[in-house]
Amino acid sequence: MKIAIASDKAGFELKEKVLGHLKETGVEYEDLGLTDPNGYEPFYTGCDAVCKKIQSGEVKFGILICGTGAGMCICANKHKGIFALDCESVYAAKMCRSVNDANIMTMGGNIVGPGMAFEMVDTFLNTEFTGGQAPERADYLKKLDVKYKTFLKENGLD
Repeated sequence: MKIAIASDKAGFELKEKVLGHLKETGVEYEDLGLTDPNGYEPFYTGCDAVCKKIQSGEVKFGILICGTGAGMCICANKHKGIFALDCESVYAAKMCRSVNDANIMTMGGNIVGPGMAFEMVDTFLNTEFTGGQAPERADYLKKLDVKYKTFLKENGLD
């Protein structure tokens, strides 16, 4: 399995530790975010790159790390076919896959410690979707996404 990962400056230190963990556990990854801890790159640059890798089918999952995980989560969810959830626990990482079928997990470098992050990443990558969503819930979310994308297009915001 190959995943895509990115961070901004606030998430850089945790991302580097997660990369070491991925390497140790044999998970192939592509780092698409900030690569120089002294540099600057807006959070959305890496986020967009990870989303595009998932949309193209090059990878199945992505991990995004910023200060809180919230900014990356909001940005990722603006992309068609992306379902990102911000996680702060192993339980949340499990549920975002098993119940919500998320393809991106976000987390905060200022919130989650390395040990917890490693457990969350392992759980996220190794949990299968169980189909826990009621069909009407899944349909509603898909329709809401189409409605939002239509609004953006009609208003020249896409």
